[in-house]
Amino acid sequence: MAEKSSNKSERIGTLRRRTGDPAAALGKLPPQAIDLEEAVLGALMLEKDALTAVVDILLPDSFYKDTHKTVYEAILDLFNAGEPIDLLTVTNQLRRNGKLELVGGAYFITELTSRVSSASNIEYHARIITEQAMKRDMIRIASEIQKEAFEDTTDVFELLDKMEQSLFEISENNIKKNYVDMRSIMREAITELESKKGQKDGLTGVPSGFTALDRVTSGWQKSDLVIIAARPAMGKTAFVLSVLRNAAVDHDRPVAIFSLEMSSIQLVNRLISSEAELDSEKIKKGNLADYEWQQLIHKTGKLTSAPLFVDDTPALSILELRAKCRRLKAQNDVQLIVVDYLQLMSGDSKGNNSGNREQEISSISRALKKIAKELNVPVIALSQLSRAVETRGGDKRPQLSDLRESGAIEQDADIVMFLYRPEYYGITEDEDGNSTSGVGEVIIAKHRNGSLENVKLRFIGKYTKFTDLDLNVPYQPQDALYGSRFPSSAGGKGFDDGSMVRMGSRANGDEPGGNPFPKGEEDAPF
Repeated sequence: MAEKSSNKSERIGTLRRRTGDPAAALGKLPPQAIDLEEAVLGALMLEKDALTAVVDILLPDSFYKDTHKTVYEAILDLFNAGEPIDLLTVTNQLRRNGKLELVGGAYFITELTSRVSSASNIEYHARIITEQAMKRDMIRIASEIQKEAFEDTTDVFELLDKMEQSLFEISENNIKKNYVDMRSIMREAITELESKKGQKDGLTGVPSGFTALDRVTSGWQKSDLVIIAARPAMGKTAFVLSVLRNAAVDHDRPVAIFSLEMSSIQLVNRLISSEAELDSEKIKKGNLADYEWQQLIHKTGKLTSAPLFVDDTPALSILELRAKCRRLKAQNDVQLIVVDYLQLMSGDSKGNNSGNREQEISSISRALKKIAKELNVPVIALSQLSRAVETRGGDKRPQLSDLRESGAIEQDADIVMFLYRPEYYGITEDEDGNSTSGVGEVIIAKHRNGSLENVKLRFIGKYTKFTDLDLNVPYQPQDALYGSRFPSSAGGKGFDDGSMVRMGSRANGDEPGGNPFPKGEEDAPF
């Protein structure tokens, strides 16, 4: 007899495993609170105002039993119609819906009201029901992910994004932000203003390091999508590298750049040229004198220990970017993310060939804005401008209609900036008669929370850097000899194979300010 029982249990276990139900396979029931579901439904029919306390907490799918879900849907129907909610009206509504007998008849509804005496604890009970529903959702998601992960045809990046998005939706759908009274909001606003009072520079976001620009924007603001667009050779990459360097080195803010055009080594060479103020052509060729090597080692100490992360994965998809940004935020608390550049991204890991390029760029810009809001960090995306700038007469200043491939970029962006160097087009003087040699303009064409202004900066081409225009540094014509960008990289790394390089890593125990190169490679060419 015992042997028959054992065989039966084994057969049941095998059947449960074959069904794919994780709860059944483990011999467990899904998380539930049947008694509290009955108590809540009964309380809703006892007091007319009880539903207002839980309607934003409980969803029909929050109930484990289908009969309880059906009763709650009938209660919501009455609520939406503005009708009273009690034993008789709920019974009648179920009859109109043709589901009264399905739930057990009028006797079942009467039994629900007999299980409670008041609705005093209904909100507490409702939250427990919601928590159990969240657990069931997580079990369901884990089961689906496990099943798809075993499939050879599954795209791992899409699966990873699906998992993260599903978990995010659970919290969004079940954890509601409640309303706040004016007194509480005013108290919070005053506290924030008091904290800003001590900031003499007026910066409320991540500093760009450019005094005139920060005066307009108050720094790069959280959850903002900033588009920086320009024609080739205007210095887009040089500009964002200067921004990243200023934030990481001068203000110790963790920052990251995803470079789809240039390799990490090329980016670092530019940073070295800028930081050590060595000719970028010499660094590219490795043609440095002994004193220049000493200058390089001495001046790049702070750069070596800076919290700056570089990822040069080519053809990065928006799914990969979202996953990497989430990980960077969780592990390193990055406060600024740069993408260089937007048109080199793909909408998904399969290239999104089903739609046209304009639709794909639109989806990418929307996704970048979502990343900025989700992680609560500013996201800067570089963008190309159309050739209409070159064919247009006059001073060839860019405008919003020149944004390449999509008007959605303008719509999604909180700030749109154009980089413009008039001397590139042979314009030697501005409208006031001032020389344009070595001058780069940041044209703020859209600013959702601020003014539209033109900010002038000093561009030093041979060091591939931007600085404040009013620095007491004499400008030499040869400073702008090397204004074109380095060729793009054909290399790249995979998703999780160390492609994110931290500038601040100290190999071989080197201390800040020491030799930034691994031992034995001090004379290695760049």
